[in-house]
Amino acid sequence: MQLTRDELRQLAAQAGLSLVAVTTAEPFPHLADLLKARIRAGYLRGMDWFDERRADIAADPRNLHPTARSIVSVALPYWIPDIQPPNDGVARGRIARYAWGIDYHRVLRERMRRLHALLEARVGRTLEARFLVDTARIVDREVAARSGLGWQGKNTMILVPRHGSWVLLGELVLDIEIDPDQPLRPRCGRCQRCLDACPTGALVAPYELYAPRCISYLTIEHRGPIPWELRPLMGNWVFGCDVCQEVCPYTSAALPADDPIVRPERIEHCFPSLEWLLRMSEEEFRVVYQRRPVLRAKRAGLARNAAVALGNIGDSRHLAVLEETVLAHDQPLVRSHAAWAMARIDYSASLPVLRTALQHETDPLARTELQQLLDAPPEPVSQSSAVLPRSR
Repeated sequence: MQLTRDELRQLAAQAGLSLVAVTTAEPFPHLADLLKARIRAGYLRGMDWFDERRADIAADPRNLHPTARSIVSVALPYWIPDIQPPNDGVARGRIARYAWGIDYHRVLRERMRRLHALLEARVGRTLEARFLVDTARIVDREVAARSGLGWQGKNTMILVPRHGSWVLLGELVLDIEIDPDQPLRPRCGRCQRCLDACPTGALVAPYELYAPRCISYLTIEHRGPIPWELRPLMGNWVFGCDVCQEVCPYTSAALPADDPIVRPERIEHCFPSLEWLLRMSEEEFRVVYQRRPVLRAKRAGLARNAAVALGNIGDSRHLAVLEETVLAHDQPLVRSHAAWAMARIDYSASLPVLRTALQHETDPLARTELQQLLDAPPEPVSQSSAVLPRSR
């Protein structure tokens, strides 16, 4: 039997999914060619797992689910406007809002499984299904756009009416026909606030993101040293970035989310102390961020990002913790970035520490960075360019 869209939405609401839309399981015309062009142009450099073969697979949902007939695009809103960084004098980093709550991958999968069970009860038979959340070979935003869940904005993100881009996406692929929804007309018009606001210029053109310059990529996916020229542009972001979402007119009118799973449980989930991030142990990291997306960055990555953030804040009061990090942190990646931060804050005062660190450093990459710092200091922080924790 064929299911109507209204029936689907009623069952989805019972499963805890307030935003759903449907499209067919037909291939996405021209998607593979577009993805391959972006790969060849270096837009996905550093993400070697996203290769041209993956692009071919992602362009046709039936490569993943041969019996697929419909795809239910689901979204979980997560905008919370009432949480701000405390005015306590502590230098704090910023974590992207999507990562404040419980890891959405498991939440969306669980709720889609509930919907799947309700659908089976409704149609009276077993339904072959796939539950996809950001990890399978499908392009979530293409599905969301074709289903009419939202439209793709110039920042490449899906904009959903009444929620903007503050949504987390997933797909339920089914072997049953459901009346498809119609795509929405894009409504960005001439606006390009997101492009103008991108701190690193990663939005190189409307609908085009050059990932190697994106703060989200640099703070989460990138495992090695962050390029010197990009560090001063990263502000105090330690996991992800929300700038292109915050400036979007549609996103600024988003409805607050009332789902408890997207709310942080402690200040470290949204505005962590940067000094604490440098000093935290592996156990502390795993306890504080258990079941949360921040684990993806790993302790070394988060501490590396914290060092860059302190360098951008530019307060000499942090030289002591940075010196401690340069000389004693167990991760060479963190030591080298803390050295950069010291040099950026006060080069003259940092020289003795940098020289001592170079004498004792055994990691080749860290030694190279220390030598570069001694040969040529980074641009110092001016009072006007210092970055403080902020939120909208």
